[in-house]
Amino acid sequence: MQFQFNSDSSVMGTDNVAQRIEEMMREKLARFEERLTRIEVHVSDVNGSKHGADDKHCTIEARPRGGRPIGVTGKADKVDDAARKAANTLAQRLERLFGKEERHKHDARPEKVM
Repeated sequence: MQFQFNSDSSVMGTDNVAQRIEEMMREKLARFEERLTRIEVHVSDVNGSKHGADDKHCTIEARPRGGRPIGVTGKADKVDDAARKAANTLAQRLERLFGKEERHKHDARPEKVM
């Protein structure tokens, strides 16, 4: 699974933000790793140097193999918290998606016995 991290200049001022978020995402989404081709993370600070409630945004786009992309967004006061919220939401969505696939798989029709 490829991991791509994008951010605006105000977010990159913190130490190792990309590394921390990638490690957290890989840990949260490890059980889906074989079913995903790429995870793309975008973090931004909406207010820039001004502070405000939920001004850090993290948007994640996951690309399931053979499926359409899934996007989620998390908002919080801190970048790590926004990323954690988005990762939790994405994990729930992937669980639903892949769970439905598993439930709707059908075994080959058994031969009729007469």
